Amino acid sequence: MHKTALKSLSYAALVLLVTLSSCSLFKEVASGDALVNEFIKVNMEYWYYWNDKIPSGADKKLPSSDYFNAMLYSYDKQARPDGDRFSRFLDNAETTEASLAGESKTTGARLSLYNINNTISALVLYVIPGSPAAQGGVKRGDIIAKITVDGQAVTADNYANLLAVGTNYVFTLGRYENAAFVSTGQTKTVVAQSLQEDPMPFDTVYTKGNKKIGYLVYNRFYSKPNNSDQALYDQKMAQIFGKFKAAGVNEFVLDLRYNGGGYISTAVTLGSFIAKGANDKVLMTRDEYNKNVTPDLQKQYGANYGQRFFENRAENIGSNLSRVYVLTSTRTASASEMVINSLKPFMEVFLIGDVTVGKNVGSTVIKDTKKRFVQGIMPIILKTYNSAGQSDYTAGFTPNVTVKESITQPFYTFGDLRDPLLSEAFYQITGTRNARRGISEPEPIDRFKVQPQGAETEMFVDIPQQ
Repeated sequence: MHKTALKSLSYAALVLLVTLSSCSLFKEVASGDALVNEFIKVNMEYWYYWNDKIPSGADKKLPSSDYFNAMLYSYDKQARPDGDRFSRFLDNAETTEASLAGESKTTGARLSLYNINNTISALVLYVIPGSPAAQGGVKRGDIIAKITVDGQAVTADNYANLLAVGTNYVFTLGRYENAAFVSTGQTKTVVAQSLQEDPMPFDTVYTKGNKKIGYLVYNRFYSKPNNSDQALYDQKMAQIFGKFKAAGVNEFVLDLRYNGGGYISTAVTLGSFIAKGANDKVLMTRDEYNKNVTPDLQKQYGANYGQRFFENRAENIGSNLSRVYVLTSTRTASASEMVINSLKPFMEVFLIGDVTVGKNVGSTVIKDTKKRFVQGIMPIILKTYNSAGQSDYTAGFTPNVTVKESITQPFYTFGDLRDPLLSEAFYQITGTRNARRGISEPEPIDRFKVQPQGAETEMFVDIPQQ
């Protein structure tokens, strides 16, 4: 069972992990949920990190999403504090793979959602340059009192589906006052389209006295556009760090506040540009699989499988740094947290912002390689440790200085030193403030936030490390 199960795993980079047998993975089943549920059962029993804790007796006649959820070692704060918060069933595996590589049907406006009295309102966190939203005049910091998609008002009951597949958006702008979103009557009409997002929308170097401060906004971990063979984003990253090195950068601010994760391999690349003393002989992180998967991977790829070493990068700026400043929020998750954790043994990591998500585990897209159905699963299959053997951040990383973005305060474009988080980093480095200090306490509106879902909080494996 274990060896044939290996055949079914298709990594997000569309590379099969390994094929050890020509035998069919599936039993002879009819179609529909019976086939999908058999696929779920076999792969969960083999790949799932907590496969020894799968509840018994799940009814295989359940709809596939319910059957998958019934197999999870689900998180419970009291009963199962070590449980699963992140595995998910996929209605369409290939669409998910595209979104994990930055391509999705979107307006280009990245939103923080709020649910008040079943109506979904939003704050625009940022807008992808050149996107329909940008062309329609939507800006970072805009408050949207009401969203209509394809003629339907977006509510707490339908938002997940409408925002995933909808096309014609009407954003009714508003303001926040007296614990409510109030419409201004102004609307922005935007048509969603398939769009590839550049994960690095902004970078610059600031000079203050003898301080050369590099600043990079990094919103997603993937090395190349979807369906591309060219690692264009890795190349862009190298160019940015090359610029930092040429400028003599001796302080560095990495903005991960909106970065919910992505490819582990790309996280290794980013860390390789930053860590002091990084090279391909220095361990950055280690993956831990369940006791069934580990021996098969080690047999195929060697006893050191799962150890991830830094890359040799001529543009590395670590030799000039004594610390790195990382901007975080409640949306900073997974591969972002892995970078934070992995840098800690090599340099001081000073966090500014809010408590991170606390995702020290990784997953992968598993789909039917025979293409008999479009569904798939994305179970947790590994836990990650840094070179010091540390992985103790399931409660999230607590910032050194708490600064919360506030819907009651102005938002500024990336790189504007009046931005509260960036301003705090600049102050910590130079002793100079460019704006009043940001808020540090929760606000009443925070309890109405809708938590990010899906691809916004992922860390996943792509190509086996050899």
